[in-house]
Amino acid sequence: MKQTRLLPGKLPLPLLERLLNKYTSKKDGVIIGPGIGIDATVIKTTGDYLIAKTDPITFVAEDIGLYAIIINANDIAAMGGRPRWFLANILLPEKKTTYALVENVFSQLSKACKELSISFCGGHTEVTLGINRPIIIGQMLGEINKDDLITAGGAKAGDNIILTKGIAIEATSIIAREKEKMLLKRFSKRFIKRCKETIKNPGLSIYKEAIIVRKLGKVHAMHDPTEGGIATGLHELAIASGVGLLINKESIPVLQECKILCDYFGIDPMGVIASGALIIAVDQKDTENVIKGLRIKGIDASHIGNVTHKRKGIKIIEKGKIKRLSLFERDEITKVL
Repeated sequence: MKQTRLLPGKLPLPLLERLLNKYTSKKDGVIIGPGIGIDATVIKTTGDYLIAKTDPITFVAEDIGLYAIIINANDIAAMGGRPRWFLANILLPEKKTTYALVENVFSQLSKACKELSISFCGGHTEVTLGINRPIIIGQMLGEINKDDLITAGGAKAGDNIILTKGIAIEATSIIAREKEKMLLKRFSKRFIKRCKETIKNPGLSIYKEAIIVRKLGKVHAMHDPTEGGIATGLHELAIASGVGLLINKESIPVLQECKILCDYFGIDPMGVIASGALIIAVDQKDTENVIKGLRIKGIDASHIGNVTHKRKGIKIIEKGKIKRLSLFERDEITKVL
């Protein structure tokens, strides 16, 4: 039964009912949760603001549930909020979808939600024509008190830019998973396993540092870089805040595994998907305390540049020369996958 392929369309009702009962949650303010014939979730909130986020997971099939939860939770956390409720639109490939595959996806989502105290409380699942791998479009809802709200649009001239962990955690894991057979011809299994595990160590989630950093100093803006890499993430923060930036490339920490894979495939680590790092604009006087405090909690952090006036543009110092920071409209990882 577990290897039986499912036909296009909705999941069989007995299967869907079992999965909903086993893996989803009707706690933490969920008034009406998922069920057969129930097409929407009703949630009672307690915070001043509800934060809503949606993001698809399309680059990776293995551990797709873990990716879906963390990537969506990161954007809630980067605004200072607490991710609370998750809904998933799960699209599964025709001719490849088995009962075992569906169970695995639901299990991953449930486990990742529990680790972050998030309620997996609704969504939609179907076998879809025209795709060759599972796709999850996640929607994360979170809460925040209005006085704690922070966005990518609050950076001020004179602030310092701090980057946590390094680049590019997500890209390293995705490439190792999707190109494993090719990489085995050149690299050891141990190296490839280490690359895959970057989603857990140093980790994709920025929830911990987003919570900690607010207690360490005056944070004016936060942003988690994703597609287009750290370079695009910095552009996004500068545009949102209406400021310029001066970044020191040599100060940007690059994971050794990332550097090796990027060199192998001939792509630029500055423009490859970079979830797992957090960009923080902090008052200059608090920079040292923020970095020290994060490191005490086991989170590496680096001062990578400064916020300038908008008229000065978005620049980077590379090999002693100041030039415009590249903007990657197409993620470098697409050259590999």
